[in-house]
Amino acid sequence: MTTRMLDLGGTARVSVDPDWLCTEAAERLQRDLVRQLRWEQRDVVLFGRRVSQPRLIAWCGELGYRYSGQTLEPRAAPGALAEVLARVVRETGTEFNHVLVNRYRDGNDGMGLHADDEPELGPDPVVASLSLGATRRFVLRPRNRKHPPLSVELESGTLLVMHAGTQASHRHGIPKTTRPVGERLSLTFRRLLRAPG
Repeated sequence: MTTRMLDLGGTARVSVDPDWLCTEAAERLQRDLVRQLRWEQRDVVLFGRRVSQPRLIAWCGELGYRYSGQTLEPRAAPGALAEVLARVVRETGTEFNHVLVNRYRDGNDGMGLHADDEPELGPDPVVASLSLGATRRFVLRPRNRKHPPLSVELESGTLLVMHAGTQASHRHGIPKTTRPVGERLSLTFRRLLRAPG
């Protein structure tokens, strides 16, 4: 494994393994998931206005999940995703039980800066993300602004793990880009402690 730790300052830790999945396996998994998952584009309310999220989403998990005013009902994982989830659990030592998949169709799709800090995730969640497809820039910005933001180019097959403490101290996102980029899937693994209530 070629895992490296990112220096975020403070106690936050993020590890990146660019070779977690080989190119051939990443391409096969991306093809399978594009075909097997139920993709949706949902609306969210931003600054009092209802807008469509700039990406497609799919999810699988034992429990429902609520974020950005959206409730995602429980769904079973298809075989390919269940296998990847089992490997991520085994190799990270975290009992993830939910996968949210973001499908960025091109550079017009992105994810604004945010923290995965919903109550269902508990006080100090670990979140892992597996990138498939086009390389995109991942940004980590400290909440206190004492340290500069950090950017990482996430290539296909890269597993990034935001360890305990990172959601409290940093926000993260995938900025839109004007440069031509292909489709990318981001599989984000979480451990839900309870269903949304």
